[in-house]
Amino acid sequence: MATDVAERAYVWDRFVRLHHWSLAGLVLVNYFVLEGPAHRWAGYAALGLVCARLVWGVVGSPYARFAAFLPTPARLRAYLARPGVAPRGHNPLGATMVLAMLALVIALGVTGWLMRTDAWWGEEWLEDLHEALGNGLLACAGLHVTGVVVASLKWRINLPRAMLSGYKLRTARSAPFEERRAQKQD
Repeated sequence: MATDVAERAYVWDRFVRLHHWSLAGLVLVNYFVLEGPAHRWAGYAALGLVCARLVWGVVGSPYARFAAFLPTPARLRAYLARPGVAPRGHNPLGATMVLAMLALVIALGVTGWLMRTDAWWGEEWLEDLHEALGNGLLACAGLHVTGVVVASLKWRINLPRAMLSGYKLRTARSAPFEERRAQKQD
């Protein structure tokens, strides 16, 4: 660990990190590489990962729980009122993107499955919708990466490293972390 670390906050548990990188890899490989049955099964695997994340969002570690980061109007106002303070978990804009991407993966899984059923086989509008959802997911992923880079530079906290190690490391030059809430456990 670097000697200039002013504060070390454990934020992302192993499940969240494994889920994040596994889902990112599946989405990229499925969009750019896979076709046919491999594409379908990778899509089902991605849908399974999202279902597991939904469960973990209820029973998981404090920063993984949806209740800790749902982007409410009050949280958005508080975030915008403290522009020089880094959140320990997701900021409301990042949380919105997380929820959007999870919803898109679910919609992709459902439309992909429907295309294989007798009732919807060969429906062009469904295939067009599935493709549009895939393009939307890729666009959201690009915005997500851009947001991570911008936030990392703004707060001087290496967010990709945090998603690898689980720890957000704040140096003397970084933005301070938000105050801990009494109900949170680190």
